[in-house]
Amino acid sequence: MFLIDQLILLSSALILIGILSSKLSARLGLPMLVLFLMVGMLAGEEGLGRIVFDSPEIAHAIGTLALALILFDGGLQTPLASIKRVWKPASVLATLGVVFTAVVTGAAASVILPITLMEGLLLGAIVGSTDAAAVFSLLRNAGINLNNRVKATLEIESASNDPMAIFLTIALLEVILNEAEIGLGLLLFFVLQMGGGAMGGLIAGYFTVRLINKINLQATGLYPVLVTAAGLLSYGIATYFGGSGFLAIFICGVMIGNKRFVFQRTTFLFHDGLAWLSQITMFVMLGLLINPSSLLDVWLEGLVIGAILLFVARPLAVIPILKIFGFNLREITLMSWVGLRGSVPIILAIFPLLFGLPGAELIFNAVFFVVLISSTLQGSTLPFVARKLGLIERTPAKAAAVLEITALGQVDGEIVEYTLSENSRAVKRRLARMALPEGAVVAMISRGAKIIPPRGSTILEAKDHLFVVLKDDYKEMVEQVFSEKGFRSSKLPAHWRLKGASTLADIEWCYELLINKGINKHFTLDELAREQLGSDFAEFAEFTVGDVLFRVEEIVGNRAVTVIVMPSILLDNA
Repeated sequence: MFLIDQLILLSSALILIGILSSKLSARLGLPMLVLFLMVGMLAGEEGLGRIVFDSPEIAHAIGTLALALILFDGGLQTPLASIKRVWKPASVLATLGVVFTAVVTGAAASVILPITLMEGLLLGAIVGSTDAAAVFSLLRNAGINLNNRVKATLEIESASNDPMAIFLTIALLEVILNEAEIGLGLLLFFVLQMGGGAMGGLIAGYFTVRLINKINLQATGLYPVLVTAAGLLSYGIATYFGGSGFLAIFICGVMIGNKRFVFQRTTFLFHDGLAWLSQITMFVMLGLLINPSSLLDVWLEGLVIGAILLFVARPLAVIPILKIFGFNLREITLMSWVGLRGSVPIILAIFPLLFGLPGAELIFNAVFFVVLISSTLQGSTLPFVARKLGLIERTPAKAAAVLEITALGQVDGEIVEYTLSENSRAVKRRLARMALPEGAVVAMISRGAKIIPPRGSTILEAKDHLFVVLKDDYKEMVEQVFSEKGFRSSKLPAHWRLKGASTLADIEWCYELLINKGINKHFTLDELAREQLGSDFAEFAEFTVGDVLFRVEEIVGNRAVTVIVMPSILLDNA
């Protein structure tokens, strides 16, 4: 076998084992990243696999690429509304919080380990940031639902504090190795890192959305690839001009993910899988890099440093900041505990090895042990702590599962597949009662191995797959119709173009719209228009019922076949 053949065999086998090991996560109560690290350690030189991997350069390169893709996926899935809600506390935690954590942990490390104060501060800077990959993975796969403010703060903090940790690590290495002075030069470097990263992400994200909505690619599979390339380009441009690539690619992801573009759902699914592949590859590789026997040399010191980080440094950094921004004691307690360390500290711990710092191996081993302690203890106890603090909320209703099948060439339309969940508002209702927008047509229904011709009398069932031909403008409305009960789309258009045969009761059910309690809900829009307008019944005639404005858009014969509904208030489950 050629070397590349062996690498393909080994890498695919390790990735497959990593995927299968994720099934043990829930049973063992361990975060998946810990299991992925253990797979790497077991496959390593001192494990069962006897695979020799001792290249910090390769580990740094692969780890950086993987982390960039994970942050990009995190940005794509982060609503802009969440950032607006918590950007102030998250940004302070990501900067001052990291500095304070690094100083406290580093000062303790210089006493516990045989290293200087500056080397201790370097270790503190390396473990000072929470890890985006660990936090994203834990919060989205722990089977619990935290309130939006706490969850958003943790995710945005973890995604945005890496630049500060990188800045502190590089700055301290400059001070230790090159005797650089702490002053204006380091301040300018910090401004360049943050400002360059933010500008790179904003510019790349803006132009990517404009490009993807104008370009017409023949192969639909190229759209997710185009988005990936744009994200990596933002990383590369930012780092080329001295900015933070990690901050740039996260902001680029947020910019793209919060705009409408073609094949958006498909792109999100692609990057979700790519992020998982990156996590598995990165953690397994980092597990290969460490020799378990070397951890035994620092286990006691690492345990003490980890305890100081978890029980002293993180709480002292978090409590005053969150108190200022109005978080209550229970929320502060949880966020003090959920400060997981993951791949970023291990990748940063490779820097001293790359720069040839004396004692770099000791620092690397200590950091690795601290990460294991943090991930295992904090990750495995998150559900228990959140439950004890009473911060677990009911899982919100979900949107319908959507798969964009194809765009119809230059035509303003697509064929989209919707999968009905057990709790979908469409289940056990006739298709005719789903108040679909005018122009959206259910072309086919598949139920198990059967194909069901769609008719108005067809009763929809859970797990049905509905193939709908629709205009791009109707996506949010159709998604709302087939989503779970209680789900409210925040992206519904201001004007709803509905069929005149839709009843008010069906419209209320599908869109959670309060029309007027005094109106006969069995009226169709056509009947309502003729009753309200009387002799003024004509095309483009308008009338108001409660807080909803109606406009007759099209009349055929003496019937309103299309009515525009302009709601201003959503049903409040009253």
